Amino acid sequence: MADKLAYHARDMIENKRDFVVAKVVDTAGSTPRKKGAVMIMGDDGVFFGTVGGGKIEAVTQDKCREAFEKKTKSEVHHFKLNTKDRDALDMGCGGEADVQVEYISADDPGDFMREFNLTSTAYIFGGGHVALALEPVLRHIDFNTVVIDDRADYANKERFPDSDVIVVPSFKDSFKDIRCDEDGYIVIVTRGHMGDLDVLREALKQPNAYIGMIGSRNKNKLLYEKLTEEGVTEEQLTKIYSPIGENIFAETPEEIGISIAAEMIRVRTGHGTK
Repeated sequence: MADKLAYHARDMIENKRDFVVAKVVDTAGSTPRKKGAVMIMGDDGVFFGTVGGGKIEAVTQDKCREAFEKKTKSEVHHFKLNTKDRDALDMGCGGEADVQVEYISADDPGDFMREFNLTSTAYIFGGGHVALALEPVLRHIDFNTVVIDDRADYANKERFPDSDVIVVPSFKDSFKDIRCDEDGYIVIVTRGHMGDLDVLREALKQPNAYIGMIGSRNKNKLLYEKLTEEGVTEEQLTKIYSPIGENIFAETPEEIGISIAAEMIRVRTGHGTK
């Protein structure tokens, strides 16, 4: 599920608002959206997302309203998207689509949170003062957290009792035991420039929702020049959030942690600028 839809779903669950989710679970032939497309209807009747537009969207919206009224837990609707069959939706696509419509109770969302991965994972590289301040903040705003360092004294359960921790031989092996995906948030706050460079070099090879790196513009310019020499493109570099965090003139580790969390919230809600 896209970050913006996940944000709306999470917000409704936290505010005890029931809703309905419609998800394309199977397709055949030509269809406007493929398997995995999602649309959500809140208790106010407002829709977020799409299952394809046109008549399939309109009919699915009607099914969502019915499911909300009847509190139908789950029902799959089969749609023919052609102009020939009597029971088709009179659409020119020509394919077929199965759309699952499910009523979600905020008091008992069942497997919804897990299935739709509403909790993204933040990978914090470096276990120093900034990480120590940032990690609990990220947990409180619904991120899973993983702290990675090349020093066992800094990546351990005593220091981060509620986070996963990974000790790597060096930051050149940053992602050896990590499988980042499109919902992964990568935070680079190691103790030195070379550690930042080693992590960033590997981070750029990973699918992700966000890469943020601590440091001044001048320092990061030097790292970018090094990566450019190695073949990293300008397009890749422009996607990095650095200097990391919202510009709130933060100075202490705690203030920097808040600024980073604020920037990650902005990205998660679909308002990133990269």
